[in-house]
Amino acid sequence: MGEFIAVFAIFMVFSIPILAIWTKHRKEVMSLQAHETAEKAAQYAASNKELEDRVRVLERIVTDRGYDVATQIEALRDQRRVDDELAQLEDRSKVR
Repeated sequence: MGEFIAVFAIFMVFSIPILAIWTKHRKEVMSLQAHETAEKAAQYAASNKELEDRVRVLERIVTDRGYDVATQIEALRDQRRVDDELAQLEDRSKVR
């Protein structure tokens, strides 16, 4: 029984500092993880803010009474057709 107590005492003498070192290491790791998580949260918040701003602009464009989205889209399509036809005519004239 006395040998068991001696072995146990030696074990405790060595295990307490090891436990302290391990605990300190775990605390540092958790602190680093918390810092990294906070950085990611800040990045997501900034990204979310940008997206919210863009949605507000789009909502303003769509709900603005003086803004006729369909008419402007059609005007852009018509302009693109005209530009394509002019480009084709220029290509034909270069070939001749």
